[in-house]
Amino acid sequence: MFDKLKNKLSGLTKSSKQEIEESPDEAFVDGWGSKIKESKIEDILWDLKVSLLEADVALPVAEEIQEEVKETLLGRKISRKYEMEEVVEAALRKAVRSALKTEKIDFDKRLEEADKPFSIMFVGVNGTGKTTTIAKMARRVMDQGYSCALAASDTFRAGALEQIQEHADKLGVKAIKHSKGSDPAAVAYDALEHAEARGKDVVLIDTAGRMQTDENLMNEMEKIKRVAEPDMIIFVGDALAGNDAVEQAKEFEKSVGLDGVILTKIDADAKGGGALSIGHAVGKPMLFVGTGEDYEDMEEFDAEWMTRRLFGG
Repeated sequence: MFDKLKNKLSGLTKSSKQEIEESPDEAFVDGWGSKIKESKIEDILWDLKVSLLEADVALPVAEEIQEEVKETLLGRKISRKYEMEEVVEAALRKAVRSALKTEKIDFDKRLEEADKPFSIMFVGVNGTGKTTTIAKMARRVMDQGYSCALAASDTFRAGALEQIQEHADKLGVKAIKHSKGSDPAAVAYDALEHAEARGKDVVLIDTAGRMQTDENLMNEMEKIKRVAEPDMIIFVGDALAGNDAVEQAKEFEKSVGLDGVILTKIDADAKGGGALSIGHAVGKPMLFVGTGEDYEDMEEFDAEWMTRRLFGG
């Protein structure tokens, strides 16, 4: 993600093999040292902003990271033990780590302590891997000893009904579905009734994935929320969508409110801007990331891991 910027930094001074650990602060001294002037880092800050925008980081997030790096460096004196590029990169890592960290939700603890059935409504646009993510979540809760049912509330497409039934068959769980074109809220309601009657622990509600600008879709989402009263609403975003995913998340947050985000296709995301922007833009925690096609390929989001990944190590 920051290859161009790293090349720029490598030309500032001779390379040093020493590394700054968690924070750049240890590189600064109060006494003798090379003072960082704004004129020295103007170009670097500009290149940083360009690198972030090229990686599909949302402009407000890019500017916030840029400003934090500037505040960390400006007017400080660098110890002779460290090179300028090391200190700048450490400051950048710190700023990125800060941007990635949002409010934390202990999903497993929340599920454990909640009244059952615990219902989760999944929202997002077509093509993000939402239904596959629901299947991954089903596998995850089942591995923890919970029983679950799937609600096929995407009644807009016949293909969606077939897809969720296929996942249900593979997982050995019940999929509650009606015919194509039926009321999505009624499906969610029936799934909750089924779970209540059969003692199921978790209900995972699929929803239609048309564009976030579709007013009918948003009205539909609001009705499902009103009828099902889900315990959580999770936005499923595509890491490859960049700024589009940020705008999608904002619209769903405005319409139905979000409790968290799952980012899919992180294994294929060469830029990383989605992870850096979505949770920050809506102020909601990143819960999980999809790391592959198999049901087991979903991991808890970790800001430290993502920071290392963005920097290539």
